[in-house]
Amino acid sequence: MVELEDLPSVGEKTAQKLRDAGFADMMRLATATPKELSVKVEIGEGVAAKVIEAARKAEKIDFETAFEVMERREDVGRITTGSSGLDDLIGGGIETQSITEVYGEFGSGKSQISHELSVTTQLPLEEGGLDGEVVFIDTENTFRPERVEQIATAFGLDVPEVLNKIHVARAFNSSHQMLMADKVNELIQGGVNVKLVIVDSLMAHFRAEYVG
Repeated sequence: MVELEDLPSVGEKTAQKLRDAGFADMMRLATATPKELSVKVEIGEGVAAKVIEAARKAEKIDFETAFEVMERREDVGRITTGSSGLDDLIGGGIETQSITEVYGEFGSGKSQISHELSVTTQLPLEEGGLDGEVVFIDTENTFRPERVEQIATAFGLDVPEVLNKIHVARAFNSSHQMLMADKVNELIQGGVNVKLVIVDSLMAHFRAEYVG
């Protein structure tokens, strides 16, 4: 396995800066842009381009067969929404290893689903959960621990334990939101068993700040 330190122009110091900036694995590095890498790791764009090119060669990014994709998808799990009817409509629950967008009018229940998933993700596998923890990035001040308490109680779970497994960050603008998203990797590296990241809502700050 190729380590970051094995790449051209990457010594121990640069490798640590890469990890601190969220580029801990070769695929993450290989899919970055020179500008992104330059800004986050504080290296020149020319050096960044060389590092990315080396990572792409090391990762051997190429096509794969449909059979290989099918085999890989055997590891995809599903998280129950807490509603059997909704689970059936979306094929068994929220799919893992993917991005799921929930959209609708104000008051249609988007935040309710987010709160439900904050709890159901913690359920055992045999009950439709992932036996893991949750990150909740709150951009509109919608997170309510009282609602989590009600849902956890309905599932017969230990409320303090459930609340302690939900890691909440209030994001006040788009830059803050992206910063907190980057920090999820730090939680994972620190041993937190994160199985779901919720951003409620994803576009609010961007819609307000980037008009046009």
